[in-house]
Amino acid sequence: MNATWKLVAVLAPVVAAGAIARPAAVSPDEHTTAVPTFTRDVAPILQDKCQACHRDGYIAPMSLVTYEQARPWARSIKARVAARQMPPWHIDKTVGIQQFKNDRSLTDDQIDTLVRWVDAGAPKGDPKDMPPPKQWPDEAVWNFAAQFGQPDLIVKSPPYTMPAVALDAWYKPVVETGLTEARWVRAIEIHPSTVKGRKITHHALSRLQQSERNADGPAVPDDAGSAGLFMEWAVGKQGEIMRPNSGKLMLPGAKIVFEVHYHAVGEPITDSVELGIYFYPKGQEPKYRQTLSLFSSIAGGSRNIDIPPNSTFVSQAFHTLRQAGRVENFQPHMHLRGKAMSLEAILPNGTTMMLSHVNRFEFNWMNNYIYADDAAPLLPRGTILKVTSWYDNTSANKNNPDPNQWVGFGDRTVDEMGHAWINITYMSDEDFQTEVAKRKAATPTAAPQLHP
Repeated sequence: MNATWKLVAVLAPVVAAGAIARPAAVSPDEHTTAVPTFTRDVAPILQDKCQACHRDGYIAPMSLVTYEQARPWARSIKARVAARQMPPWHIDKTVGIQQFKNDRSLTDDQIDTLVRWVDAGAPKGDPKDMPPPKQWPDEAVWNFAAQFGQPDLIVKSPPYTMPAVALDAWYKPVVETGLTEARWVRAIEIHPSTVKGRKITHHALSRLQQSERNADGPAVPDDAGSAGLFMEWAVGKQGEIMRPNSGKLMLPGAKIVFEVHYHAVGEPITDSVELGIYFYPKGQEPKYRQTLSLFSSIAGGSRNIDIPPNSTFVSQAFHTLRQAGRVENFQPHMHLRGKAMSLEAILPNGTTMMLSHVNRFEFNWMNNYIYADDAAPLLPRGTILKVTSWYDNTSANKNNPDPNQWVGFGDRTVDEMGHAWINITYMSDEDFQTEVAKRKAATPTAAPQLHP
């Protein structure tokens, strides 16, 4: 890749300095040689980057909240963090945009601290240095309620019972919203109705189905295809707040099309999925309309995928932006043979820019990479988004269930697909130029991806 377009980290650091508590009596030079302890150095890192999953009753196989819980796993912790397998953050750190609102990766200093702690015998340290336990939100309630109050509209899928032993199921009910007037959406949340339901819910999609012919407001551009995917629930992703002065538009008669992927876990569980929608106050309309859409990485369409046994496969697709816009995120989606996916922008002047490259895709972690406010790329009308996907159907792929099988398109985990969920805030050419000017004034030394 042309080094000219490698993004230089000139903006805010990925992880704020000071994430690790340091005693004031230890100078920086002394600390580099001091033995890290759990209470002083390790616990703050685990709270910040690990305990979202590694706590009692949640999805990880072990809790890392206390020293007694973490100590037996010390060698595993070292191996996973040194290989950058944990926390799951699979973006290539050598190219593309590196400023994200939800970055949960470890810094080099944090990795060094954890490795040195294990190499020193994983000492506990002074209990007085232990930070207070982190308070986690009740996942049975709405996360955005503290900011916006209870959701203005809750749409719930009909209950579904997953048997103890069964093939994976894709449940696709259509639910009326009951809307009788157009409303602008400023935030959305989605989650299984019960904590127990998270055991059987691999992921859940909610799509907005409505007629755009009489839309009161900016229309959805052709490249978006429809009103768009509304929200997705997966591990590490539950809600989204629109950026300032932007939102999603719901029209009268709108429906929600759910698609819930259930899998058996050895016990029968009945659950449903709840979608919580927060509206802008009536009369307060955002300037920009935002849509989340599927951008295929398969040439000729999402279903045109055919991978021979014991082989690798590469495909790419191109999508023209018929309206200027700001790309808000990048979320690759493939199955077990998927290995990598990149998102590039080809500007109308022919310049090609790498926006993001996930070079270690993991099916078990559907990460959504949300660009920081001052890093989300602004792209002019006529830009081509190039989405490339790589697959490995050989025995070298540890996730491959059978390298001797032909692999085609399908919803099953053993089948394949390739696309990126990309949220775009569309705007007029005039507004685009205004946003570019604001960006240049705020970050004049930023790399060209940020304001072409």
